[in-house]
Amino acid sequence: MKHSILTHETKDDVGVAVMDLKAGAEASAVTLEGKPVCVVRMTQDVPLGHKVALRNVARGKAVLKYGRPIGKAVQTIARGEHVHTHNLKTQRWNA
Repeated sequence: MKHSILTHETKDDVGVAVMDLKAGAEASAVTLEGKPVCVVRMTQDVPLGHKVALRNVARGKAVLKYGRPIGKAVQTIARGEHVHTHNLKTQRWNA
């Protein structure tokens, strides 16, 4: 299976699509070093460069990327779902 999602840490909740991913397809996630993380069945189309949920994330939970929280889930996010502004509130501008 071709790797189609990259993640920084094995504990990250999200990875980045390295190609357009289609709902129903299986996508293999690996770390930047090539360590296998998981295989995810896509529940939604996710465009190249966008985030994919690697596990279920409860509403209000911090979402990990780079091994650190990048924001909070504003709704429940299912494994294989597109993670973007509709379901993630970024912490980037919060002091």
